[in-house]
Amino acid sequence: MPMLWLDPLAWLVEAGGPVLVVIIGVAVLLFSLGLERWWFFRFHYRPARHALVARWVAREDHVSWSALTLREIWARELITRLRAPLPWLKLLVVICPLFGLLGTVTGMITVFDSLSVSEVNQARAMADGVARATLPTLSGMAVSVVGLLFIARLEHIIRREDQRLHDRLARAAEDAHA
Repeated sequence: MPMLWLDPLAWLVEAGGPVLVVIIGVAVLLFSLGLERWWFFRFHYRPARHALVARWVAREDHVSWSALTLREIWARELITRLRAPLPWLKLLVVICPLFGLLGTVTGMITVFDSLSVSEVNQARAMADGVARATLPTLSGMAVSVVGLLFIARLEHIIRREDQRLHDRLARAAEDAHA
């Protein structure tokens, strides 16, 4: 039994050309990084945040300059781990429309090349070629927009968690002295 559920994907790759395969690869990488960030936040960041607060509370000194500097360093290290893949995500989002443009250009070259060879049914060949050329652009832009939305949400979460971490550390120190 052939895998019929792969037929639409095969048609899409055939219609969009080899550049669309690259865009699909970038999209898979982008969304894999997004899933990894969710996993990291859910299962690694939260326990690390609780451990950091517990380590801060266990210290005797919470008010000296060196203690506050140490608290800031610990918080920055944890937030930096949360922020680590952002440059890669931004790079992938920027690359997607460029690959789409590359697909459009190569598709149009193919259209003009086929028009110069065949003299029959030129309008149909031109319409098919333009459709094939614009599919990578559409795909690249769609992946890029979804990636931008994800990056904006991730940056919002990072800013929120940075503030929450500082608030929790300050509250923990106050509760320890009370």
